Amino acid sequence: MIEIKNLLLKFNNFLLSEEAKKESIRKIISEIIKTQIKTEDIKIKNNTVYLDIKPIYKNEIFLKKDKIFSELEAVFGKKVPQNIR
Repeated sequence: MIEIKNLLLKFNNFLLSEEAKKESIRKIISEIIKTQIKTEDIKIKNNTVYLDIKPIYKNEIFLKKDKIFSELEAVFGKKVPQNIR
C-alpha cells in the first residue's frame, strides 16, 4: 500500500518541475525581449505556453519566436513547448 506522504512527494516533485519550467521560460523570454515577465503570467497546458501579458509584448515575442524556441530547445531538449500564445 502506498503511503500518503510518498504520494504527496510525487506531486510535490511534479509541481516543482512545472515551476522550474515556468522560471526557465520566463528567463529566456525576458532576456530576448528585454522586458520583465512574471512567473504568474505563464501557464503551460498541452505543450503550449500561454502568456497573460500586454499585446505589445506578445507581438515582440511572436517576431522573435524562432530565437525563443531555439533557446528553449537548448534548455529543455526534446521536451520543448510547441507553441506560444
